[in-house]
Amino acid sequence: MNIEIWQIILLTLLAFIGVVEMLGTNILAGQAVIIGMIAGIIMGDIKTGLAVGATLQLMGLGIQAYGGASVPDYMTASIIGTTFAVLSNKGVEFGLSLAIPVGLLMVQLDILARFCNVFFQKRIDKAIDKVDVKQVKLNNRLGILSWGLSRSLPVFVMLVFGEGLVNLMLNYIPAWLTNGLATAGGLLPAVGIAILLRYLPVKNYITYLIVGFVAVAYLSVPMFGVALIGLGLALKAFKDTIKEQNQNQQQTVVYSANMSGGLQDGEYED
Repeated sequence: MNIEIWQIILLTLLAFIGVVEMLGTNILAGQAVIIGMIAGIIMGDIKTGLAVGATLQLMGLGIQAYGGASVPDYMTASIIGTTFAVLSNKGVEFGLSLAIPVGLLMVQLDILARFCNVFFQKRIDKAIDKVDVKQVKLNNRLGILSWGLSRSLPVFVMLVFGEGLVNLMLNYIPAWLTNGLATAGGLLPAVGIAILLRYLPVKNYITYLIVGFVAVAYLSVPMFGVALIGLGLALKAFKDTIKEQNQNQQQTVVYSANMSGGLQDGEYED
């Protein structure tokens, strides 16, 4: 399968909008699973897009860019991973094996984009001192542009020149190496789950983890069914928490009333 020009344009725009809209509307929120799904729609294979995006989403759940820190960009990686998984027809594992290095490479470009943005922010500070509203608006837009280009430009280059490179890889790379990449790609969801569990209070909720594991491993419950089980358990935990809080508040009211001498045991305020 060959990629069409309109697909390159749409995927490049997706990379641009995906990172820029995080500064404002935050609807896509840079989530790999959403971006991967849209990339899959553009490439005509939404299932592969969702699989690539969801796997990368798992890897990114335990990682957040607090302050000025840069983290692997799994949003952009989901575009590249989905595109080449569909183009190569080698499956999700092959796409993931390409997406991970792209996500790590984007860390360096993210730092470069932040540097560029600081340059424009400094110019905005000077324009504010001069009460130059036009320059403030202009440099603000240039900062957004540099931010968007930090993702869209690499995606455009990789989509234009990457197809030939991928075809070269598929023709000359030995089978043992491609099989190894596929195996590594298959392990990545487990790595993502492990990273996520490391940052979650697993000891407090080990019961729910065991229920989910048994449902998948021994009962072959599909993921949607596991999600419904999780929703049910979450609702029960939520109601139990609310009930416990109400009881604690009621006890506090009774105790306060008794201390003030206004109410006896078994009496409540209206």
